Amino acid sequence: MTEAVVFDMDGVIFDSEALVIKTWEAVAEKHGFSDVEQVCRKCLGTNAAATRQIFLDFYGEDFPYDEYKKEMSALFHLEAEGGKLPKKPGVCELLEYLKTRGVKIGLATSTREKVVLKELKDGGILPFFDVIVCGDMVKRSKPDPDIYLEACSRLHVRPSECFAIEDSYNGIRAACRAGMKAIMVPDLAKPTEEMEKLAERILPSLHAVKEYFEEIPEK
Repeated sequence: MTEAVVFDMDGVIFDSEALVIKTWEAVAEKHGFSDVEQVCRKCLGTNAAATRQIFLDFYGEDFPYDEYKKEMSALFHLEAEGGKLPKKPGVCELLEYLKTRGVKIGLATSTREKVVLKELKDGGILPFFDVIVCGDMVKRSKPDPDIYLEACSRLHVRPSECFAIEDSYNGIRAACRAGMKAIMVPDLAKPTEEMEKLAERILPSLHAVKEYFEEIPEK
């Protein structure tokens, strides 16, 4: 069995990507700008700074991103706080399976640490994670490998001995550039030819990931 597994969070652990788009669409409708779903999809897997720049590149440097992002965040947390953010099917079973087999569990997410810790705590799964690395803890965002290299370093494992579970193109790219074995569990971003080449496996659910790990012989 593998030494460690590092999870992405949004779209892998929590079914949150669709809610991000929904709340951005509400802000877009209020303020009269269009194509926000298209822009949100470009932001999948990126940190706050990279997301901000993607919006400004699309809508122009005078776009009041910070003001609109504050509105979007308020709407998002209104719907998600207190444990209301739904977890992806099979996540608890997979975390329990890995923990009982002594596999180290990490998190490498582009989301800010304050938000990450609250969502994991509200979701009742914070204790599963041995290491948590967030988007505001590293300089470069996915698809650069920094966040995964930092997670592996804190877990004291070689990247080649570690799986990454991702849903976004940038996440798969980052994990592969770090030298890890990447598993794609698609959410909003559907598999492409590039993903088929990069990923160790493309699996339909976290239940399927657990079944895949069960087939790996124990060391």
